[in-house]
Amino acid sequence: MNAPAQPGTQPVSLPGDLSGDFTGEFVRHLGIRITEVTGDRIVAEWEAAAKHHQPYGIVHGGVHCSVVETLASVGAATWLGEKGQVVGVNNNTDFYRAVREGGLTSTATPVHRGRLQQVWAVETVDSEGRVVARGQVRLQNLYPQG
Repeated sequence: MNAPAQPGTQPVSLPGDLSGDFTGEFVRHLGIRITEVTGDRIVAEWEAAAKHHQPYGIVHGGVHCSVVETLASVGAATWLGEKGQVVGVNNNTDFYRAVREGGLTSTATPVHRGRLQQVWAVETVDSEGRVVARGQVRLQNLYPQG
């Protein structure tokens, strides 16, 4: 099913998506705009803003984790295709540079794609190309029973 395109993005078509809107309200709230989708690479842009801040006025680590999980999931599901669905089973995200505001770009690429599991790495950089956060997600491939 195709998810509605956000401005400047392409629809994300993922097998097994029963909602008809893969991005969902949470991803829209974060402001993630997926700009490239292949089974080998996912790219998204998003704007760090006050709605993402923790009490000290910087982007909350959970936001970075959510972006990492989202892009890894889209990449893994796109690669697996009609064969099944994927679910994240581990997310490990490191934070390198505090961000208060500004444009960020996150890019996901596969580390391992196997029959049962996949691992995707996601790196987020600021407008100057400096690494802000880097995460890795392990996903389980689920196949229909029958």
